[in-house]
Amino acid sequence: MSLESLHHEDIKENTYIDLGADTDEGYAISKESRSIAREILGDDSYEDRIRQRCCIAVGDWELGPLLKFCHDPVSAGLAALNKGAGIFTDIRMVATGIQKKGHNSNIICVLDNITENFPPHLTRTSQGFQSEGKNLNDAILIIGNAPSALLSVCDLIEQGIRPALIIGTAVGFVNAAVSKEILRTKNIPSISTEGTRGGTPVAVAAMNEIITIHAELQKS
Repeated sequence: MSLESLHHEDIKENTYIDLGADTDEGYAISKESRSIAREILGDDSYEDRIRQRCCIAVGDWELGPLLKFCHDPVSAGLAALNKGAGIFTDIRMVATGIQKKGHNSNIICVLDNITENFPPHLTRTSQGFQSEGKNLNDAILIIGNAPSALLSVCDLIEQGIRPALIIGTAVGFVNAAVSKEILRTKNIPSISTEGTRGGTPVAVAAMNEIITIHAELQKS
């Protein structure tokens, strides 16, 4: 199915899949959770599906309205997965949580590839993204925790780096809210959370739902 023909209604409830559910019990729990989420959050778009999964991940329906989608990020993410684009994460926990099934993209934690000597005032995650440089072009960037890393990525965008999609759910009380506000001013497809809330479960859930949609479309 081409990206031009994407329609939420192409994926029916009776075709629901969960690539991470390896047992019958796990699948049943996942399917029931999704059914509850549909009733509470709505089910009219792929963005609704991401809201559903993120709220399930944190057990809090109030997260739904805090999720912000800029510049058609779902289509951008699907197009990137179609091309096998790299997926770069801020921390290993995020990299570990991303589904390995349903796509052909490499998952890279930037902490593992720091190649230059950076000033000590920079956090390790900031150093990691800066070290990747042009490798971030056309890639999917997932920042689930570190506001400093998201601010560095925003600086790299100002320098001309163009990721395909940024999932930015930096969490905490220092620079988390402002880093995501800055992200939403960039002309880059993004999914983010408003305010101080976010974290690994939200970032991973958003990415995994895009991967699930991608896998469903490959089968249709």
